[in-house]
Amino acid sequence: MIAIASDHAGYKLKQAIAKYFDTAGTEYKDYGTFSGDSCDYPVYAKLAGNAVVSGEAEYGILVCGTGIGMSVAANKIRGIRCALCDSVFLAERARSHNNANVLALGALIVDEPLALNIIRAWLGTEFEGGRHSKRVEQIEG
Repeated sequence: MIAIASDHAGYKLKQAIAKYFDTAGTEYKDYGTFSGDSCDYPVYAKLAGNAVVSGEAEYGILVCGTGIGMSVAANKIRGIRCALCDSVFLAERARSHNNANVLALGALIVDEPLALNIIRAWLGTEFEGGRHSKRVEQIEG
């Protein structure tokens, strides 16, 4: 299951991601926000991030205006490795080298088609392990 969440600036893109998951048959849970009304992104980053850490969700996808706030907030949660990605290449590397368990997207930075391509790449890429495992362990420290 994938935890998805956004603030008001990312709400529209999060809704497009949910629609894509519905069409693809991908299991997800929406942790909010549930409208375009102004809200505080850390609240939603924590809800989705905690779902990943607890094992309720395997991965998380967070969306705000730039993706920066969500990624900073999520990375404060022990056990989260959130990567802010604005390209397919970065999404692949976030998974293959850093074993990122949360993806952050900026709705003002990536459009819907690119966001969905980034998500497909991120979900479709496996962690390489090997030399990267040592580095991920150092992050988890």
